[in-house]
Amino acid sequence: MNRSKRLIGLCVASLILLLAARPAMADGSDAAKTILDQQCGKCHERTADGTLNRIGEIREIADGWALTIRRMREWHHITVSEDEERVLVKYLADTQGLAPEETAPYRAVLERRPGIVETADDPDIKVFCARCHTYARVGLQHRDTAEWVKLVHGHVGQFPTLEYQESARNREWFKLATTVIAAKLGEKWPFSTTAWSQWKTHQPADLSGSWRVVGHRPGKGDYSGSLTATKSGQDEYTLRYSLAYADGSKLAGSGHAILYTGFVWRGTSQLGKERVNEVYEVSADGNHISGRWFLADNDGVGGDLRAVRAGTPELLAVQPPYIKAGQSTRLTLVGSGLSGSPDLGPGVRIEKVITSSAEGATVIATADNSAAGGLRPVAVGQSKLADGLVVYDKVDTVAVEPPYTIARTGANGGPVATVPAQFEAVAFMRGPAGPMRIGVMPANWSLAPFDTAAGEADDVRFAGKMGQDGLFRPAGAGPNRARHGGNNVGNLTIKAVVADGPVKLQGTGHLIVTVQRWNDAVIR
Repeated sequence: MNRSKRLIGLCVASLILLLAARPAMADGSDAAKTILDQQCGKCHERTADGTLNRIGEIREIADGWALTIRRMREWHHITVSEDEERVLVKYLADTQGLAPEETAPYRAVLERRPGIVETADDPDIKVFCARCHTYARVGLQHRDTAEWVKLVHGHVGQFPTLEYQESARNREWFKLATTVIAAKLGEKWPFSTTAWSQWKTHQPADLSGSWRVVGHRPGKGDYSGSLTATKSGQDEYTLRYSLAYADGSKLAGSGHAILYTGFVWRGTSQLGKERVNEVYEVSADGNHISGRWFLADNDGVGGDLRAVRAGTPELLAVQPPYIKAGQSTRLTLVGSGLSGSPDLGPGVRIEKVITSSAEGATVIATADNSAAGGLRPVAVGQSKLADGLVVYDKVDTVAVEPPYTIARTGANGGPVATVPAQFEAVAFMRGPAGPMRIGVMPANWSLAPFDTAAGEADDVRFAGKMGQDGLFRPAGAGPNRARHGGNNVGNLTIKAVVADGPVKLQGTGHLIVTVQRWNDAVIR
């Protein structure tokens, strides 16, 4: 396989997730130390404290260590097999990783949530670092100031035009980067922190057993079911899923996952006909899992997941999470270890219980015309879910989510697939403090040019098609003769029309359709 094809292959799915699908290797810690000595030690000498230079001065999340090793392979041609790499990532993430508090601000980027626009809390770091990659990429590694300075040197050595890209003609860029910025980085993300000192002694929970699962997939809807995890190695698990969507369709699957640093879940599974990657986080007590899964070849399409150990008394979700005053609706209350009668609060009465078990209840409920509007708690026996249900009298506004995102052309005989964009229509009501979210509702979808230039370029015709499931499917890659040799790019307005009785309300979103991404890092 030539270099370009190999790079494309690595771009399709995060390397850390590919490693999660591989079988276990025994004696991970000893094997990792041997690899560090024999492979990494060729360039990184031992320091006075016994660690390897540079390597021992960095802490990263598992995804970051995978990225670092991949970079060493590409830049310096180290000969580390995928099995050896898996062992290295596991060892380094466990011994020089990040604490949950240190990764929390950047979960959306790790989960590859569509349409995320970061908010950088330091304008100087934003300008110096986040012009080329995400702010999260910086925050998910911890180094002292001297090591951050070395990273600046490494950037300049590897990317000689960097200074010009960073407006070096108008300021003393290198001086600022190695003094002011490096000091800020060392203060904001230092090697030693109280959070890591406390977390690094944490013993990973055994995740074996059954889990009660709930979630939502945009374009498809709510789902629930079970996950069974069976231990297959050190913090490694084989997985079995049995899920059902609210529309009655079933979904079964199996996979494999690795737990890094006691809370970082990375896995791959086959759910029905789809291969998915899992980016989850495990709670400190080992009783809850949450995060996002997405298609292995298209991270823009996926769903949220939450899970609790089966048998733990907990009400997880109400599906759908809303009911209109004066109407009857079928509601499903999903949980684990439940006992007792469902209670939807004053003014919402249960007309009929269709099913009831320790895992939840399906009921027909009616909301009185006088039922108080807004969020309310829901309970099954002693298990309560705060803000579990919204009662509304009418939809006041509709929003398209995500409000802004990107789709990419592809395929058409080329090696990179198209990247579609999934949208949902979300209804809102007026609340005491402003718009209050009701929930996702069915919509009629259409496209329009975003501006005059998009209309003149006929972007709606060429850029792709919008489905009534809210999924935009881009056109093929490459020059289009019908467009005078131009690519099938576009600048589009996404329109969603929701019917609330006889009233129709419209929400809009913004979609950029652009060309393929050829280099996709583990952490963008």
